[in-house]
Amino acid sequence: MLLKKKGVEFDEINVSRDDALREEMERRSGRRTVPQIFIDGNPIGGFDDLYSLDRDGRLDKLLGRS
Repeated sequence: MLLKKKGVEFDEINVSRDDALREEMERRSGRRTVPQIFIDGNPIGGFDDLYSLDRDGRLDKLLGRS
């Protein structure tokens, strides 16, 4: 996984068995698909979005790395 490769600590929250958590994820991200990735509480999207940010050189800035 990209975040592990970058040495980023993260929490993984499984929403598959908790309707309240899934609803919160959908409310915060505006999306129903999983995974949804949040950086500093801000939704950035899913797996493809994360890799796109990295490919474009924008992920490190979001992670606080210049």
